[in-house]
Amino acid sequence: MSAVQLDRYDTEILNVLAAEGRISIADLARRIGLSKSPTQARLRRLESEGVITGYRALVDPIRLGLDHVAFVEVKLDDTREAALTKFNAAITKVPEIEQAHMMASHFDYLLKVRTQSMTAYRQVLGEKISSLPHVASTSTYVAMQAVKEDGPLGGF
Repeated sequence: MSAVQLDRYDTEILNVLAAEGRISIADLARRIGLSKSPTQARLRRLESEGVITGYRALVDPIRLGLDHVAFVEVKLDDTREAALTKFNAAITKVPEIEQAHMMASHFDYLLKVRTQSMTAYRQVLGEKISSLPHVASTSTYVAMQAVKEDGPLGGF
């Protein structure tokens, strides 16, 4: 998939929406210095080209009692395509896994897991993560504090 070419107005639209996703078209147009119709057309184009993939509420997990974050290195016993596909499908079904990245490293995946406590994490690790297809071993790193957790791009 090739990168979409963005001009100054497209970039400004993305920056404003990243910070204020509920802004009206009129206010967005005023902020970027275009009239309402071309702003709306640009927004529709960014959506149709897949640059903007959706809109969502940002929820504070700490306020929900989900303040335990662990990063888990996962080594698989098989890294052929069928095994990777099976593992990838399985991790999407574990709600506590907030992010999952295939790595070019001495391990195969890095997972970000969010739970209410160390006890809850231990249960997720033992009952869910360790029993995922092809998991050979795991190593856990517990985060003490989130220093930076911006959304995608965080402004560009």
